[in-house]
Amino acid sequence: MTDAPLAAPPPPKARGAFYVETVTHVHHWTESLFTLRTTRDPGLRFENGQFVMLGLEINGKPLLRAYSIASANYADELEFYSIKVQDGPLTSILQNIKVGDEILVGKKPTGTLVLDGLRPGRNLYLMGTGTGLAPFLSLARDPEVYERFEKVIITHTVREVADLSYRQFLEHDLPNDPDLGEMVAPKLIYYPTVTREDFKTRGRITDLIQSGKLFEDIGLPPLDPARDRVMLCGGPSVLADLKQLLLDRGYEEGSVANPGDFVLERAFVET
Repeated sequence: MTDAPLAAPPPPKARGAFYVETVTHVHHWTESLFTLRTTRDPGLRFENGQFVMLGLEINGKPLLRAYSIASANYADELEFYSIKVQDGPLTSILQNIKVGDEILVGKKPTGTLVLDGLRPGRNLYLMGTGTGLAPFLSLARDPEVYERFEKVIITHTVREVADLSYRQFLEHDLPNDPDLGEMVAPKLIYYPTVTREDFKTRGRITDLIQSGKLFEDIGLPPLDPARDRVMLCGGPSVLADLKQLLLDRGYEEGSVANPGDFVLERAFVET
């Protein structure tokens, strides 16, 4: 008589709501910023600009935060762009993740930064601060964005020049991409700004809009709800200021149920 094989322990209950993916790549941009890529379950479907819950199992329980997906919805892997907070409940641990480690990815993508939340327009402004750039990295790789709009302007505001992660990608790699470059190059305008160091464009994006410098630099007229559509993602204070700036110009906030002139994402990882 042989012993029956021991049954494998059941997976933690929480995993029912998540895919368990494997980290395939980690890149540390600075002491406070990093990117990670993971495998992607074939069952995950999302729209460019959406976010998922991302996290780790800590002491048998999921520790999760909302993360915008930086990769395009047709990519084989998932990409995420994160800050590191040394005493943050999640990012203090997540920043030490390595290739081969497991990570939890939520099965229900959601979010407001999708094309269907906007009315038709001529120009699309994607305004991100810090890691709020992430959803726009997804949208910047979406052919439909370039089919719908004549110009696509990505503004990325950070504190220091070293924080301009993806600058090489947006300035050079994407416009020269063998598949997308021909569509992207004539339409994409990348506008990085820095608030605490000398740089070719310095200042908060709100100030650069108010003064008109943004539009002088890129050669387009000031924001107009009759023509320009806007997506916003970043820290709560700058989002509030940008939203008010748009409302003062006659913009109407939109959603998939009721498309408007601008949409913003409130889910923003700070810990």
